[in-house]
Amino acid sequence: MEKKQVWVIGHKNPDTDSICAAIAYANLKNNLKEQGETAAPDVEYVPMRAGDLNAETEYVLNRFQAPLPGLVTDVGTQIRDIHIRKTEGVSSHISMKKAWEMMKILGVVTLPVVKNGKLEGLIVTGDIAKSYMDVYDNTILSTARTQYKNIVETLEGQLLTGNEHAYFVHGKVVIGVGTPEVLSTAVDSDDLVMIGDREESQMLSIASNCSCMIVTNGYEVVPEVIEAARQRDVVLISTPYDTFTAARLINQSIPIKHFMTKKDIIHFHLDDYVDEVRESVAKIRHRDFPILDENQNYVGMFSRRNLMDSQKKQLILVDHNEKSQAVTNIEEAEILEIIDHHRLGSLETMAPVYFRNQPLGCTSTIVYQMYQEKNVEITAQMAGLMCSAILSDTLMFRSPTCTPLDKEAASSLAEIAGVKVEELAAAMFKAGSNFDSKTEEEILNQDFKTFHYGDISFGVAQISAMNRQELDAVQKRIEPKMEQMMGEKQVQMLFVMLTDILNEATFLIYRGADASQIAARAYDRAPNQEGIMLENVVSRKKQLIPALINSMAEA
Repeated sequence: MEKKQVWVIGHKNPDTDSICAAIAYANLKNNLKEQGETAAPDVEYVPMRAGDLNAETEYVLNRFQAPLPGLVTDVGTQIRDIHIRKTEGVSSHISMKKAWEMMKILGVVTLPVVKNGKLEGLIVTGDIAKSYMDVYDNTILSTARTQYKNIVETLEGQLLTGNEHAYFVHGKVVIGVGTPEVLSTAVDSDDLVMIGDREESQMLSIASNCSCMIVTNGYEVVPEVIEAARQRDVVLISTPYDTFTAARLINQSIPIKHFMTKKDIIHFHLDDYVDEVRESVAKIRHRDFPILDENQNYVGMFSRRNLMDSQKKQLILVDHNEKSQAVTNIEEAEILEIIDHHRLGSLETMAPVYFRNQPLGCTSTIVYQMYQEKNVEITAQMAGLMCSAILSDTLMFRSPTCTPLDKEAASSLAEIAGVKVEELAAAMFKAGSNFDSKTEEEILNQDFKTFHYGDISFGVAQISAMNRQELDAVQKRIEPKMEQMMGEKQVQMLFVMLTDILNEATFLIYRGADASQIAARAYDRAPNQEGIMLENVVSRKKQLIPALINSMAEA
């Protein structure tokens, strides 16, 4: 049985906590499943990320040899989430009759024609009806390059001589009636002759160099005729059907490639979003549509009805509970759990969820507690990741969001991981403050979040470094890009915290019509377009966001 995946994912522009918490919590859930504590043994919990890693997080994953979570930027329902009918592809060489029989057995009206995994065409019931009802001349079988094997199968015949894998590619179909003299003038070289039990006419047809002779009514063919056919390489077939029935059926042996749709095939991909696909198929009269994967290989078929029977992606959110910070199209997904340490945000769910929110400095501290509560062993790798997340979110215990529980958790995890807190923190922050190799856009996005107050939307980016000199250099680089970022993020104001970790201070710069007044009022300062220095302010969550929102409320 294929396991269903539940994605454990943090916020956009992920920081170390959102990545490490996702990895550690997915590991916890999988361990609980193996111990039989969950009711879904066929579920696999998979850590994911909603954006690119920053340098600090990349360092942490490399140091503790943790695999990079997969990237997902949109959790809207996709074609891969609907019921895909695994209709096997057929060869373009099969007969129209065989295609029709397969459709009846499978209960479908469309068959995909596939070669080496690639979609070659589609054959539908309408094509088969056309092959039966339209009037064709007596050269249609050769024009369609019909394989003798198809003729044998269609007529339920027996091959007496010749190569069934060869093709009827020249000549016409002749019904062998009349006197031998009439027949001799009717049969040309390479024709296909349908004939009864008259031995003289059979020999005459062979002598006329027909390419194939079909003896009807199940008549026994004498050895002399079989030998003559063998010597002239004539394909000799015996069928139980009478001549009229055989003549009526023989066009059904034409290969489907002659009638199938080959060009401008309307198809979709596994990653296409259902909403967009639904709009497209509403304008098309077809009932069934082929699906291709990222390598353009055929995967299966779906119908309009399948679009109504889609399965939402199932998610567990960590380190956020605001819609603006969540992965795109979060409203289309099914949220199962939320593990967070921030204020209550704007996310809504269709059903009750497990929601654990604690006023701690880091989501990974909550995850650590859950490991303890469930008596699940913490490996050195998981300990290293969670310890790193706590040090990152609390700025090595300097943030006012840090609690004694965070310190205790980090200390215990550091011991399990075999690391020293001070050394790990210094290495992480050094990796995170190496801005030389980053573009200005990457620096601004590495720890960016969007917030809302009423009709106001504003963004806050935090850039941390070990000394003021590094931050001054970064400030000169990013200031010319801030207006552009406001447009890209669709926010009315942008605030950037330039946080000096060691000195526990932040220089706040901003853009937007009311940004300077709001920042000044928040901290009881005179408005200053250049920015304001905030001593002992290092926490976006606890020291900046509440102050800005209170200031907006007073406006």
